[in-house]
Amino acid sequence: MGERLSTDVFTREDRQRYRHKLKRCLWVFERMLLEGRFETGRKLMGIELELNLAGDDQTPVNINEQVLARIASQDFQTELGQFNIEVNIAPHKLAGTVFSELEEELRTSLNYANRKANEMGAHIVMIGILPTFGDAHTTATFSSNPRYWLLNQQIIEARGENLSIAIDGVEHLAVEVGSIILEAAGTSVQFHLQVDAPAFAPTWNAAQAIAGVQLAVGANSPFFLGRQLWRETRSILFEQATDTRSEELIAQGVRPRVYFGERWCGSVLELFEENVRYFPTLLPLFEDEDPVHLLDAGEVPHLPELKLHNGTVWRWNRPVYDVARGKPHVRVENRVLPAGPTVVDMLANAALYYGLVRALSEQERPVWRRMPFSAAKDNFYAGARYGLDARMYWPVLGEGPAPELVLRKLLPLAYEGLDRYRIESRERDRLLGIIEQRCRRRRNGASWQAAMFDYLTDRLGLDRPTALTEMTRVYTEYMESGEPVHSWPLP
Repeated sequence: MGERLSTDVFTREDRQRYRHKLKRCLWVFERMLLEGRFETGRKLMGIELELNLAGDDQTPVNINEQVLARIASQDFQTELGQFNIEVNIAPHKLAGTVFSELEEELRTSLNYANRKANEMGAHIVMIGILPTFGDAHTTATFSSNPRYWLLNQQIIEARGENLSIAIDGVEHLAVEVGSIILEAAGTSVQFHLQVDAPAFAPTWNAAQAIAGVQLAVGANSPFFLGRQLWRETRSILFEQATDTRSEELIAQGVRPRVYFGERWCGSVLELFEENVRYFPTLLPLFEDEDPVHLLDAGEVPHLPELKLHNGTVWRWNRPVYDVARGKPHVRVENRVLPAGPTVVDMLANAALYYGLVRALSEQERPVWRRMPFSAAKDNFYAGARYGLDARMYWPVLGEGPAPELVLRKLLPLAYEGLDRYRIESRERDRLLGIIEQRCRRRRNGASWQAAMFDYLTDRLGLDRPTALTEMTRVYTEYMESGEPVHSWPLP
């Protein structure tokens, strides 16, 4: 995080110096692209999964450091709130039986972590937003990593006033808070894909084109602060809970830091250039590395300032520069989906994503040449707001129900893409079959939660807090069973 991580005051000189260093890193990155310095030929994928810690009453518990101390694994780390932890799965080659290998690793890691949480009177919940997250948790505590405190301070100072959360969905929510802690309420699963640098733009464009579909089939966050809002409330909550813009700047069209984008891209460089051009620095923290000197010496620069700044622009499909085994590479980080409901559901989401991205990025007439970028953005917000009830645009087909788009057009493409990766056919059929059943039954995590809540309140007469608690308890039981959400029973 840099030599000045402990500071909470940045001078004008700090920011000017950082801007200069950032542009220097960007120049080196461009030169590395022109000189072909990036690793090629490795089709690697990875997964990051954020998790909630809940107590016996199903509400968030602030004990992540104690749980992590018991887990004692570098694969697990803190997240923003003390009721969050994250697990990182090492990169895998995207081929063969990779999904069954990932399933085994995830189940083993999560079962172990859950046992350790049980020792503290808690358990792990894989869900976009804990339905029991209520007003009492809006003052929850940040994890002890100084980065979180510093980031919060800089966002609030940049905004100059409290953060406003205003969401119109099934119900309406309006609340003001004095920190970014509400961002911790939303937990996600993130899919990484390493690509050759020339293949980055078509891969990113394909990921943008299907982001709305991902949300429609994978939504799992319908409740927040006791209200039923969007099917994937996490999307709009994240945008508002980290918004550095005042009302006036929003009215002027200043870009949010949680950012879908404005256009299809032609190269990975364009996205990093946009980040530097449009977004002021939040954390001007310096490393000693001189990237120009290293590149001239034939060594590999890590570009820490460029990476740090990139980490404070939360694109739903983020460009990533990194160095592994001494070799630089680029990858797409897909940040669209919520956590859960089960391991196999998340892997089904992964199979759909990786299959579609491969097929769409290699089309002779790619979708982004036939589809306005604004339509992809509209699809994204429609998928977040309405889930499986969303209507979406697709070239030739026009506008129609999201499940029909998946069944008629996109699932066949996902099969084709996984075949190109040489994924074992039984794994392909099993995982994409889960997506098919979600679409046919119109049931994903969000629709199951909403239907169970309606049953508990309308049929059993439970009050809202009790119903949300009971629904979370039943959700957790089914989550631990490992059965895909489309098969979960409803009374």
